[in-house]
Amino acid sequence: MATSLRGFFDDVDNPNRTLVLINRSSPDAIRNLLGTLLEGQSVSIDEIQRPDSDTDIVALVEDSEVIAQSTLDDLLNSILMINSDLYKTGSRELDEVSLPAVLEGLDEIPFRVRGYPASNKEKLLLITMSRVIERRAAESGSGTLRASFQRLSRLTDEQGTRDVYEAVGNSGTDVHVYGVDDWTPPEAFPVAVHTGDSYPYRRSWFVVFTPPDEGNIDPAALVALEDEPNLWDGFWTFRPELVDQIEQHIATSL
Repeated sequence: MATSLRGFFDDVDNPNRTLVLINRSSPDAIRNLLGTLLEGQSVSIDEIQRPDSDTDIVALVEDSEVIAQSTLDDLLNSILMINSDLYKTGSRELDEVSLPAVLEGLDEIPFRVRGYPASNKEKLLLITMSRVIERRAAESGSGTLRASFQRLSRLTDEQGTRDVYEAVGNSGTDVHVYGVDDWTPPEAFPVAVHTGDSYPYRRSWFVVFTPPDEGNIDPAALVALEDEPNLWDGFWTFRPELVDQIEQHIATSL
């Protein structure tokens, strides 16, 4: 098992996957939004015309096989036409959060993303995936959610984030939060707090959900590290054994 959060990057599969726009009828500007979201990543974007298919379909392809597909409207409504402020302010409710199948299917592909102002879009993919995992934890109402914030004060500065963690904690899920000790949650705040000043507390971004064995919701984990200011290496996974290893490392090392 990896001995650091960085070590888990060596354990991901990093499959060769391509997004294919089928029979695109939308303007070039929409195509460019998708390109901006994935700029500089290992995921390529192609376009084809197929007379036997609907218009504005996005397929995720691996080894010439379609493994997921979504409509372009799904991508627009869930990520391409929104910004991270919706999550920080709580304007987008937790039960409204989703990631289209073709983007969720980019699991175990390492991403390097820039935050604002270097990029308006790149980091949004990891933010949305974080909320997807938090929604799973809330809907399960059981299991364990572990999440890092670099600064614990984000839980009071960002109303939307605070609302999410109150909701997940009150659902019955065991919630643990990690970060530099710059804010003390009120006694009624339904989370266990872990503080420190080492690298994992200051520079990691993880959201890890492990459901109970008898549950019907799958595990999920996102891990990202900020080795340079505002530049993040990250991936997400749904592989049960890898999620469990990440959770165990956090639980025993932090």
